[in-house]
Amino acid sequence: MFEQTFKNIDDILHKDAGCSSELDYTEQTSWMLFLKYLDDLEYEKSLEAELLGKDYQYIVDPQHRWTSWAAPKDADGDFDHNNALTGSDLIEYVDGELFPYLKAFKQKADSPNTIEYKIGEIFGEIKNKLQSGYSLRDALEKIDELRFRSQQEKHELSHLYESKIKNMGNAGRNGGEYYTPRPLIRAMIAVVKPKIGETIYDGAAGSAGFLCESFDYLRQQENLSTSDLKTLQERTFYAQEKKSLAYVIAIMNMILHGIEAPNVLHTNTLAENLADIEQSDRHDIILANPPFGGKERKEVQQNFPIKTGETAFLFLQHFIKKLKAGGRAAIIIKNTFLSNTDNAAIALRKELLENCNLHTVLDCPPKTFLGAGVKTVVLFFEKGAPTQKVWYYQLDPGRSLGKTNPLNDDDLKEFVELQRSVADSDKSWSFDVGDIDTATWDLSVKNPNSDDEVVLRDPAVIIEEIMALDRESEEILDSIKELV
Repeated sequence: MFEQTFKNIDDILHKDAGCSSELDYTEQTSWMLFLKYLDDLEYEKSLEAELLGKDYQYIVDPQHRWTSWAAPKDADGDFDHNNALTGSDLIEYVDGELFPYLKAFKQKADSPNTIEYKIGEIFGEIKNKLQSGYSLRDALEKIDELRFRSQQEKHELSHLYESKIKNMGNAGRNGGEYYTPRPLIRAMIAVVKPKIGETIYDGAAGSAGFLCESFDYLRQQENLSTSDLKTLQERTFYAQEKKSLAYVIAIMNMILHGIEAPNVLHTNTLAENLADIEQSDRHDIILANPPFGGKERKEVQQNFPIKTGETAFLFLQHFIKKLKAGGRAAIIIKNTFLSNTDNAAIALRKELLENCNLHTVLDCPPKTFLGAGVKTVVLFFEKGAPTQKVWYYQLDPGRSLGKTNPLNDDDLKEFVELQRSVADSDKSWSFDVGDIDTATWDLSVKNPNSDDEVVLRDPAVIIEEIMALDRESEEILDSIKELV
């Protein structure tokens, strides 16, 4: 129903000089979608209040509501072109009045968990990039065709929005950091098995895929009570995200999946000192795909007992600390973590094995992540008891993965089934930690069922890994330039 509308919006944005990539298209669509959603939400709440004989206090003042400036209607309910701002007038209003007004909501909000705070945070971070007021007018009219007034409409919009996020991942550069393949996320959730009443946390939220998929998983449970639904809305999902664009996308993605006021904080997770994390800050479940390859500054490293510049290693320490005793985690990390010989990697593996039960390691094939040939593993662990035995599964879809042939749910079906009983197979085996070399704490994936002594990698994969490392280097240099 809405797919053509989304395509039309992208076409409009593509022609505007201010938008140059999929990242720009998603960002600009997001702020417009958010305001349309907010208008529909307020309309619904006003009708509910009217039925109860109560007054509804609107969040947004009349002159700044969607129906006043973005999509004014005439007496017959049709679009009122005579009273709709366009051209330079529209750009001046959006940039000079609307965004500053919405940005000020952050100071007026009672707490970060309110919709008012989210409004202020979003419009304090992003800017309207459209340079033509005529393009913006066309885009607003297309956005106005979308409706958020039924679960079916929201469900369709959430799928379309996920497609936009996936396209960002395909776009290369740093777009891939926002997208973790949903089949992999669903398999991780199936192993961790969250329950209503447990809290779920992601400190490197990206597009909030882990939380959205967890919400869908829990929402499908049978016989949910009104209290259960309230718990899912307000006291289940928690996230933090450093980057402005990712924060906005995470908020919008969670809203479209049905979470009205997401508990997502816009903050640098790694700036929090581990010593300051208290019991009340901990969670039952952590699901995450933290960024890797980054280099954190010395002052950030001081927040962690194991000092390292590797971003993913710092995140792993954070996640272990943020888990409750008995809590469960599934974390994606570069496969070199299992065998790196630097002091930080060795110390972190020792910490993980001694203080957590690392019960499962899922070894993912190259190109699991679109646009990246870097190999990854998923670490599944529980906090509070040392590891006795690790069960490995070597994922092999039987084909080369890529943009036109991505990972799917069937590829992970055997892993999920075998993991329940940690059964041995051609692709799975167990390792007794009592046999580990305590000088290195090496956890390398070495399939004892494989007859191949030497596996020569595809040259294309090696080249792609080199290109990925080059991109990482470019991003590090860019971040250094920003600091300078």
